Amino acid sequence: MAPAPYDEPDAVDVLRAPPQPTPPSPGKRETAPEPLGRPTGFMAAPKTAAGGPLVGAVVQGTDYSNFVVFNSKTSEVLSHHRVGLTQEFPKEGWIEQDPKQILQSVNECIEKTCEKLQELNIDISNIKAIGVSNQRETTVVWDKLTGEPLYNAVMWLDVRTQSTVETLSKKIPGNNNFVKSKTGLPLSTYFSAVKLRWILDNVRKAQKAVEEGRALFGTIDSWLIWSLTGGVDGGIHCTDVTNASRTMLFNIHSLEWDKELCDFFEIPMDILPNIWSSSEIYGRMKTGALEGVPISGCLGDQSAALVGQMCFQEGQAKNTYGTGCFLLYNTGHKCVFSECGLLTTVAYKLGKNKPVFYALEGSVAIGGAVIHWLRDNLGIIKTSEESEKLAKEAGTSYGCYFIPAFSGLYAPYWEPTARGIICGLTQFTNKSHIAFAALEAICFQTREILDAMNRDCGIPLSHLQVDGEMTSNKVLMQLQADILHIPVIKASMPETMALGAAMAAGAAEGVNVWSLKPEDLSTIMMERFEPQIKATESEIRYSTWKKAVMKSMGWVTGQPSESSESNNFSSLPLGFFIVTSMIMLIGARYISSIFS
Repeated sequence: MAPAPYDEPDAVDVLRAPPQPTPPSPGKRETAPEPLGRPTGFMAAPKTAAGGPLVGAVVQGTDYSNFVVFNSKTSEVLSHHRVGLTQEFPKEGWIEQDPKQILQSVNECIEKTCEKLQELNIDISNIKAIGVSNQRETTVVWDKLTGEPLYNAVMWLDVRTQSTVETLSKKIPGNNNFVKSKTGLPLSTYFSAVKLRWILDNVRKAQKAVEEGRALFGTIDSWLIWSLTGGVDGGIHCTDVTNASRTMLFNIHSLEWDKELCDFFEIPMDILPNIWSSSEIYGRMKTGALEGVPISGCLGDQSAALVGQMCFQEGQAKNTYGTGCFLLYNTGHKCVFSECGLLTTVAYKLGKNKPVFYALEGSVAIGGAVIHWLRDNLGIIKTSEESEKLAKEAGTSYGCYFIPAFSGLYAPYWEPTARGIICGLTQFTNKSHIAFAALEAICFQTREILDAMNRDCGIPLSHLQVDGEMTSNKVLMQLQADILHIPVIKASMPETMALGAAMAAGAAEGVNVWSLKPEDLSTIMMERFEPQIKATESEIRYSTWKKAVMKSMGWVTGQPSESSESNNFSSLPLGFFIVTSMIMLIGARYISSIFS
């Protein structure tokens, strides 16, 4: 039975900053992935909107880098520039990026944005601060004397360290999981500590640099801030509490690097960055059009989105639809440890002397990346936007279910042996049904982590605030409302990460150009998607999805060989060997009888 036609969403007032124009389709390098969902655009504001202090925000994501400039009094976007990025896949399960390309893309975004502002007759000297929002967990090691990376950045989706995780898991006492109790995280390939351990074990240049005291480690925020504040010429080696909380080396209670954790992972503490709050002056831009401007805000991308969505109160939550999907629930000043497979993480700490806020997080590895897979690997669409068109034409998956467990399953399962499957296929199934199933998969995964969050917190969410590039896909948003059976409320500016980073930077002590007081926040119009199917139908589809998830587990029983040569015989059934051996034996005896 096809779902009800997709109606235009209603509007709703929500306490937030002023309305934002939607972001444009990015300028991309030829090899860069295109953005997810419908093209969106940051429209330049009228020249009259340029009055007052301005704040810039670097958004360094999995697929792109972006620099956005806001008016701190109105939150209006004045200009931006975006550059696409490539990823490298040296072996199965390995995903890397070039740290120098990332840095170059950020510098390009800053310079191009400043040029655009000058064309609009906006004085760039009014930019009073810069914030940084970044992909989390992705790991970089570099030489502090030369400024050169010692290996590619090992990305958050990379699963090469599964055997390391399995070995380390055996060392944790069953009655004292000190890793989870101190970090809020399960032992997983997802987090930085095991990626760093792999680099130190396998990259001779990195080993030598550690031995000689030249090595520095950091997540992408650390690499960028160190480089932008001078690099080898006095660059500041730091990170903020939100990024540190994703390394598995950080104690979320003491807000410090933990010696016991560092000893467990055998990580030398002298290569770790200094830990700061999410909103204070770390250093100043050393070169370029914005030389001398303070970098005063730093948040991991999902924390930046939480701030950008104004989820400052305990019990507020948001879901971001990007490469993956990330649902964060503000738990206030207390750490809430999940019984249902969610992470406990630092949400933000907006000032050196301000209190820390925590969050429960549900992380889905493959969200919008499944659309890239349909385009780049399966080839059934030419652009990401086609997925919406095909899904709308189909109106149903016709019993087809897609489990995009390309890197195993994250929350709430944390099952590394799972792999992607498409099931329920018939001769009638076509690419439109598969596109619909791919969008449904994103929504079902969100339903799983929302259910887990409701069980942990005890108070079900009455609606879900959403952001990210894929929220421009109206079929996806309507499907999400149907599958959750609660309203979905979409931010008018999908890139709330930029807004959150800018707010943290502008509010920093010594900058003080952005007020975070509730009375200074305005109301805006948001799109609202109401459920259009019966709850019983939603539950039937969800239960079938859960059955498919179970079938995706247990596919990987061991680590793939690192050798490029495949062992052809190892994959053949034992029965084949027995039958062929008997045939060869009979044949040998027959030939022997002829010549005897």
